[in-house]
Amino acid sequence: MRTSAVLDRSWREEGRVPPPVLLAFGWLAQSVIARKKRGPLSRLAGLGVGAASVGLAGAAAARFARERTSLDPLVPDARVLVTTGANAVSRNPMYTGLVGLLVARAISRRSVRALVPAAVVAFLIDTRQVPAEEAVLAERFGPQFEAYRAATPRWVDARSVEALRAVLPSIDRERLGRMVPSEVRDRLPEPVRSLLADDDAPVTPVP
Repeated sequence: MRTSAVLDRSWREEGRVPPPVLLAFGWLAQSVIARKKRGPLSRLAGLGVGAASVGLAGAAAARFARERTSLDPLVPDARVLVTTGANAVSRNPMYTGLVGLLVARAISRRSVRALVPAAVVAFLIDTRQVPAEEAVLAERFGPQFEAYRAATPRWVDARSVEALRAVLPSIDRERLGRMVPSEVRDRLPEPVRSLLADDDAPVTPVP
């Protein structure tokens, strides 16, 4: 099946909306349904998640630009299959970063309600946008893409943590750990905490 036919059918039958538009609607919905209940820890945690999200999406966009491959979500006419850098962490690092921004805002507001728009945006991207793009990639790159799909999560999972270790080998994780208050660090999942310190060097909080 031709790439143009895949995209045309996806638009007509699935009604895809550009992800940046989904982000804008999700942001607005959070403002409507969730009042601010910020505290120092929630602001710091939200800032951390937001910074990580922007970093992941920005790194992926920069790599795509260097490879001169498509960044257009409506016409994903990929010239090359990018599998390294941020794309080794997630098959969709830009979309993961986009949803991560909404999650970060919900954390910052200390609002479970604010997670609903983030979940809706993630669902729409997962069920409408990503399948259309992956159909194009499968058609164009065949076995190479299938191997990549089998090895790398669509969003993030435990494999993403291991990929981050390889992508960021030069980070001084002990120093990074000291920058994160112990109250926040202790609430993080174990795989995430493990990125904040070397295994043989326990982290101590900043006095």
